[in-house]
Amino acid sequence: MVEAIRGTLRAELDRDEDVVVYGQDVGVDGGVFRATQGLLDAFPGRVHDAPVAEAGIVGLGVGLAAAGYRPVAEIQFAGFTFQAFDQIHQHVSRLRSRSRGKLTCPMVIRAPYGLGVKALEHHSESYEAGYAHIPGLKVVIPSTAQDAAGLLRSAIRAPDPVLFFEPMVLYRAARRPVPADHEVPLGEARVVEEGTDVTVVTWGAMVREVEGALEESEASADVIDLRTISPMDTETVRESVRKTGRCVVVHEAPRSGGFGAEIAARISDEAVWHLEAPIERVAGYDVPVPLPGREEAYRPDQERIRGAIERVTSS
Repeated sequence: MVEAIRGTLRAELDRDEDVVVYGQDVGVDGGVFRATQGLLDAFPGRVHDAPVAEAGIVGLGVGLAAAGYRPVAEIQFAGFTFQAFDQIHQHVSRLRSRSRGKLTCPMVIRAPYGLGVKALEHHSESYEAGYAHIPGLKVVIPSTAQDAAGLLRSAIRAPDPVLFFEPMVLYRAARRPVPADHEVPLGEARVVEEGTDVTVVTWGAMVREVEGALEESEASADVIDLRTISPMDTETVRESVRKTGRCVVVHEAPRSGGFGAEIAARISDEAVWHLEAPIERVAGYDVPVPLPGREEAYRPDQERIRGAIERVTSS
C-alpha cells in the first residue's frame, strides 16, 4: 500500500502542475513511513517540509486551494488531526458553502491511521466518525494497495476536500498489482465476498480481520468494504441486508458513537423489516487506546468477529 500511495502521488504531481505535496518530514526524510520518499528530488519546489504545526499545515492548504492549487497535506499521524480540527471544520469543509461556490477547496489531507503497529500514545486513534459528521468533507479509508491508489487519485482530482486515512498496519502487509492510472469512485463500497447468511460491513484494516474470521466460520457472508465513510454507500449495504437478513458491523474505533451506530441506524430506517436478528457491532472498547502492551486486547480480533457472526446467524 505504501508504494501504491507513493506511486500515485508521483503520477499526480507529474500530471498536474497544480498539485503540491507538503507536511512534516515528507521532503528530505520521505515521510515517517516513506510514503513520499524520492518526491522532493523529482519535484523540487512542489514538495515541502512543514513545521510541527498541524493547524498551520491544514490552514495553508485552504489558501493554496482557494488560489487554484491542489494541495496534498500529510499529518504525520491521524491522532494529531485534532490539532487541526478547527481548520478542517471551520474552513476546509465550508469554503464552497461560505463563498456560495465562488471558491472551492480541492484539498487532500493524508494521515496514517489506526491500530496494529504498537505506536505510542496519540498515534493510533480511529475517530473517523467525528470527521464523517462534518458536512462538505469526504472521509476515505482504503484496505488494499489497489484501492489506496485508485481512491487517492480520485481524491486528488476531486473538486472538494477529502480526509484520507491510511491504515498503518496495511502499509506493507501484502503486495498486489496496481493498474496504471487506476481510479476508484469516491462513495462506492466494494463487495469483497458474496454470501447468503449475513452481511458484514467494515473498512480499513478490519477487512483483513473479517476475511480471516470467515475462513474458520461456516457462515456464508456478504463482506462489504465501505472504502468511503462519508459519503457512505447506503444502497449497497441496504440491498445486502435485505438479502441476508442479518448484519455485523466491525470497526476499530470505540463502540459508543462509532460509525457502526450510523450504519445500524440506516439499516433500521431502510431495511428493518428484513432483519431476522439484532445487528451486532464489534468495535474497540470505550476507553483511551491503550499503550502498546495492551493494544491487542483492545483491537477487534478474528475471534470476536467470528463470535458475533455466529450469534447473529444462529438467531
